[in-house]
Amino acid sequence: MSLPDFEAWAIFVKVVQTGSFSRAAIELGLSKATVSKAVARLELRLGSHLLQRTSRRLAPTEIGRQSMARAQRMLVEAEAADLEASEQAAAPRGKVRMTAPVFFGIEYVAPLLQELFLAYPDVSIDLHLSDAVVDLVGEGFDLAVRIAALADSTLRAKRLCAVRALVVGSPAYFERYGTPTHPQDLGAHRCLTYALGNDPGRWRFENAAGDELVVTPHGPLRSNSGEAFLPLLRAGCGVTVLPEFMVWRDLAAGTLRAVLMDWSVGSLGLNLVMPPGGLRAARVQVVIDALTRHLSGAAWAAKVPPECVAAHREQERATPPGRPG
Repeated sequence: MSLPDFEAWAIFVKVVQTGSFSRAAIELGLSKATVSKAVARLELRLGSHLLQRTSRRLAPTEIGRQSMARAQRMLVEAEAADLEASEQAAAPRGKVRMTAPVFFGIEYVAPLLQELFLAYPDVSIDLHLSDAVVDLVGEGFDLAVRIAALADSTLRAKRLCAVRALVVGSPAYFERYGTPTHPQDLGAHRCLTYALGNDPGRWRFENAAGDELVVTPHGPLRSNSGEAFLPLLRAGCGVTVLPEFMVWRDLAAGTLRAVLMDWSVGSLGLNLVMPPGGLRAARVQVVIDALTRHLSGAAWAAKVPPECVAAHREQERATPPGRPG
């Protein structure tokens, strides 16, 4: 039985990640001919095409996509084993490819990097900001920051803290349109709706008694960016559901108020997600440690004191509910 062609599989992964034989050759420091021959060896050995080539693009076939996922996991394990057996395990170095949601990455991840780079000058970060869920294995990422209720998968995850989703609006908005005291009241309000997520355009509520309710909000704006709602909320143009880390400063300053505090809007968590595998490169571990240290005890991750919840309820009772005009 012959051994797998590990070098060819590594080259194939790089070709898929870069989408080009030429770019893969440059990144690997090889000739384009060497890269092309390595992929051809795999295809000959497997008796099937791994890539579809056209004049404009290069993409994996169905067998290529399946093989890519397995090859990526194999390489992650091999790389981690190599690092563990070398001095690099004791002195982290190299590039960490990570992804995070746009707002969270700018507001909370990027500010941590200065301290990380000072502590580990040989570590670099390739930070990809996107609100879409990326394929960690297929796109070659080491780490993802995800704010969600995670579905079961083969990926490894570390939960840092819970993240509350809050129904928020400005005091001026509630003074003009009334304060909702039940999720059903939101049907009469100017709602700003988020276009991404597992169930876009629907808000699911649950209270301590176990009552559940689904609301389909309507209003003047639908967007794939929660950050786009903030200026409209502050100006009194609507009400929406946002994670607490986006609005906690506004809540503290009084520019926004949280309502319907007796109801929870879904169950979210701040998670660090990694490709499957038992070993983890030291350069990735130091990034995980930094994120864990700074984010798990953030102000927005702490529970709101009971007196703050009581104050919100007093404000709700003081403002009669009404319908938008």
